[in-house]
Amino acid sequence: MHQWWHRWFRTPKELRAMGVVGINMRNARFLLPNNPRKLYQRVDNKLCTKALAEERGLQIPKTYLVVKSPHDVRLIEKQLAEYDSFVMKPARGSGGKGVLVIDHRDGDVYVKPSGVRLSGEELRHHADNILAGLYSLGGNRDQALIEYRVTPAMVRTVISFQGAPDIRIVMLHGYPVMAMLRAATKESDGRANLHQGAIGIGIDLATGRSVRAVHHGNMVSIHPDLKSPLIGLQMPFWDQIMELAVSCHEMTELGYLGVDLMIDEKIGPLMIEVNARPGLAIQMANGVGLMNRLEPVVSRHMSHPNESRSERIAFSQKMFSAKNESVPAP
Repeated sequence: MHQWWHRWFRTPKELRAMGVVGINMRNARFLLPNNPRKLYQRVDNKLCTKALAEERGLQIPKTYLVVKSPHDVRLIEKQLAEYDSFVMKPARGSGGKGVLVIDHRDGDVYVKPSGVRLSGEELRHHADNILAGLYSLGGNRDQALIEYRVTPAMVRTVISFQGAPDIRIVMLHGYPVMAMLRAATKESDGRANLHQGAIGIGIDLATGRSVRAVHHGNMVSIHPDLKSPLIGLQMPFWDQIMELAVSCHEMTELGYLGVDLMIDEKIGPLMIEVNARPGLAIQMANGVGLMNRLEPVVSRHMSHPNESRSERIAFSQKMFSAKNESVPAP
């Protein structure tokens, strides 16, 4: 195992030797050859993704409301009157931008997980910004999707600050290659986005146990706000989560993708969204260069092009088990 994370600066030659995949390599070798442009609509529009998931019977958060016009914005509060908590997000957003989480209400005030209070006018203003394309891919006009707010399973609440953590699984040709849990911090305002200050926690594909954690690129073992341990935690429903991730590959027909899931306290695993351009921070969370896993999958896919879902999962869990990789403790 190359400890490439211990020094910030590495030459391109060193990074290649360590199996680290950069954006250009990801795009040229894995994204563009395997993700036909005509399929991007299936994941770039969350409403389309949810419709496909519903057709296949996959568990997803319930949609409360789709805001399409200024007229719809004016009616938001009336139409959401029966819901105390919800999530508002741009249908074409990316990277967690524009996601607004409402934890509960206090009279006419909407309260975020951080305790920040929003008036009805501020809620409508956020919806207006989404419609204007402030958070969308390409800055094009968008729609606001308002849906069920996941109530995280108890084991997850001890490692995520005032917000539900999510699990990202990167896939190639229907084979899971790497997974991480993204846990919220006070800094990230309850959102599980690493660029906003969340923690990336590497997960062993074979067992679903957390093996390593990073915060702003630095290895950590304790949550900075909750002071709870981050290593050695078992993700519940792991087999079901792996099945759900592979189902998303089959649903979208994308060769290279990231699947985001959450574990609800009552419902269990839910598919949140699919990303055709998954980020690369997952490598640091796991302490493993993606190339060390992508190349074996390419070879396997070429020699066994018709493997079943269970066979692909079994291959990944055996090939990429933490037992076979020396992942250092923080």
